[in-house]
Amino acid sequence: MSDGSIRKVAVVGCGTMGIGIAIVAARGGCETLLHDTEETRIAKAREDAAAFLARSVKLERLSQQEADAALARLVPAPHFDALASCDLVIEAVFEDQRTKELLIQRLDSLCPVSTVLASNTSTLSITRIAAASRHPDRVIGLHFCLPAQLMKLVEVTPGLNTAPAAFERAWQFCLAVGQIPVETQDSPGFVLNHFVIPLNNRAIRMVEDKVASAVDIDKAVKAAYGHAMGPLELVDLVGVDTQERLCDAFYPITLDPELACPNIVRQMVAAGWLGRKSGRGFYRYNDKQAFGA
Repeated sequence: MSDGSIRKVAVVGCGTMGIGIAIVAARGGCETLLHDTEETRIAKAREDAAAFLARSVKLERLSQQEADAALARLVPAPHFDALASCDLVIEAVFEDQRTKELLIQRLDSLCPVSTVLASNTSTLSITRIAAASRHPDRVIGLHFCLPAQLMKLVEVTPGLNTAPAAFERAWQFCLAVGQIPVETQDSPGFVLNHFVIPLNNRAIRMVEDKVASAVDIDKAVKAAYGHAMGPLELVDLVGVDTQERLCDAFYPITLDPELACPNIVRQMVAAGWLGRKSGRGFYRYNDKQAFGA
């Protein structure tokens, strides 16, 4: 685009994080394509987005006209080739180095060099992910915080080869859609997860050691520190399986015992207790809609 602005966005991966990012982009005025390898997940993402926007109207955070316009900008894109027309593609697939590298390779072959390719990784190296591209200068980290449709923070992380122009376009996109960007270096966990993963693991081990119940641990953290959500509520929202992947990505790099995956997490994943999305984690849930819907 001649002025470098981001007007058309694609989100690849329609899980909890992908839905939130898509809502942010569409609500901020961007045409937003939703892509996933499973078409049913695309349809579910749009349904959850519609429910969230409807609730936003009910709470008087959006007008009905604004909500309708945002929903109209959320466009299902089951065919990967549709992403070629985007100014920015944000991958929000699960936290696995090889999976992200292969996706960046595919996007690199499909999208023109003017397209910014962003990873929503929270622990993996942007430089290493970008190395899968023939044009690593256009690859950047955009780590949104869960739930992205409610949380304003975005960690903007350049890799060693990221071009200043790509960084500026990504930064201006964040501002344009109402987010608060912070620049981080390409180091494990960036800023947020240096705090969050050890905190979550400490809370999980307290449950494992029967120090207190999940309810009381979360209540204590919220009451004492003013957090909107307790650590175990957050793990259920992010996904217990995602906590496992984050630990397994982060721990080998740092060898910090606080980042080693607690055994109870592996047991819960094996049992299918994945949090909100499965109906059971550290809490039980009656519905599996996106947070805030």
